[in-house]
Amino acid sequence: MYSVFMKDSNIVSPCISVCKTDPISGFCYGCGRSNEDKTGWKNPETPNEWKIANLETIRNRLNGWQKEAFDKSYAFKKETGMSLIKKKLLEQKK
Repeated sequence: MYSVFMKDSNIVSPCISVCKTDPISGFCYGCGRSNEDKTGWKNPETPNEWKIANLETIRNRLNGWQKEAFDKSYAFKKETGMSLIKKKLLEQKK
């Protein structure tokens, strides 16, 4: 399970550059994180075990097309270091 979320022994942030928070649930439309989750990810002392558990938690908050889009963008980010949205924006600038 560890390797699913890690790249070169670092756990990749779940941010996929769709940074808008739903006013009712308080979760990001892109990654499903709450503001508390985001704070945990920014804290350099947050243990990898928490991050791995949080990735499972946020994936469970998503469903349907939203979960599918997150999974594809997160997998691309783990491989390349950028989200699919950033890739698309860079391509549009060319």
